Amino acid sequence: MWTRELIDRWGDWVLTAVLMAGFALETQHAPAGVHVHGGQAALTAGALLVVLPLAWRRRAPIAVLAAMLGWFACMVLVVITANSGSPLTAVVALGVAFYTVGAHTAGRRSMAGFAGGLAGLIAIDAASGGAFQSVGVRPGVWLIMTIAWLSGRELRRRRIEVQSLRARAVELEHEREERLRMAAAEERSRIARELHDVVAHSVSVMVVQSQAAQRVLVEDVDATRDALRSIEETGRQALTELRRLLGLLREADGGPSLAPQPSLQYLDELLAQIRDAGLPVELTVEGTPSALPQGVDLSAYRIVQEGLTNTLKHAAAERACVLVRYAPTDLVIEISDDGVGQPENAGNGAGHGLVGMRERVALYGGELKAGGGKDGGYIVQARLPLGSST
Repeated sequence: MWTRELIDRWGDWVLTAVLMAGFALETQHAPAGVHVHGGQAALTAGALLVVLPLAWRRRAPIAVLAAMLGWFACMVLVVITANSGSPLTAVVALGVAFYTVGAHTAGRRSMAGFAGGLAGLIAIDAASGGAFQSVGVRPGVWLIMTIAWLSGRELRRRRIEVQSLRARAVELEHEREERLRMAAAEERSRIARELHDVVAHSVSVMVVQSQAAQRVLVEDVDATRDALRSIEETGRQALTELRRLLGLLREADGGPSLAPQPSLQYLDELLAQIRDAGLPVELTVEGTPSALPQGVDLSAYRIVQEGLTNTLKHAAAERACVLVRYAPTDLVIEISDDGVGQPENAGNGAGHGLVGMRERVALYGGELKAGGGKDGGYIVQARLPLGSST
């Protein structure tokens, strides 16, 4: 980046200095048979003035070309009275000026600048009896200037095209980030609604158990103790879920659902639905199944559901495997398939997919890994801690 800025700032001055040095060397001694008005100093000064405007070529391309042609006309029509051909540096400098008009002006201004510059050049060449060779005009140089202008035009077109493509790429990247952000927000809202139901259920259970404890408070101390212990455990779970719930923005859309809360106990029904959709699924359970916190149970079910949905939609797999591993401190869910893999944003349009899985796992302080397997296919592995904090 800094190299480009350096070139943009000093490149034209360096180019001008190089061409001025070349021009000065070529005109150091007047050619034989050429009469120079004002002597060698006038010849050198005229030569340098022809090139000097190039230092401002990008700021005012057409004005620079006009100034260069004006000084060039003075040199070949006034300073030199007999011509043996202009220095090669003059051809290069004028070519750069014509190129700049094509590269840094647009539309009709570019065409008008080129037409006026070429007409002026032809007039100078004809008036001097051949500004670029010893006898007669030289249309070949006119063609060189035309090619230089066309090259600048083409470069300008490609530069604009590249800038447009870069701008489009940036726009698409912003759109992708916005879609991911919206998908994450929708998923957080969905999780919040589900956790709201979990907390409401837990509190309802506490109320019922407290009423039962009041009825048996005197007659059955053991039953009262069990009820109070159940109330304590349920309350702790409700507090944990409530802390997570308060960290999410719950949208006010949708009414309460009368369907049972998703749970791993309904996993067989989910797998049956996936099999009916055409994807054979094998379930493996490791460890001893135990009662899970409702939020973890719900999230585990959703992770399996979303993982298999992505496999069904995107992986073109022939079979899939689901592993549920119960451990004392965490629950591990793994969904694998033998397909071609899944895009990173699979399913984001509806708030599901990897974005939703990450949101759910992050909510419980767990870990999510997703990527290609060693033998092909795609693997999603989620670890959900079972510990709860009060």
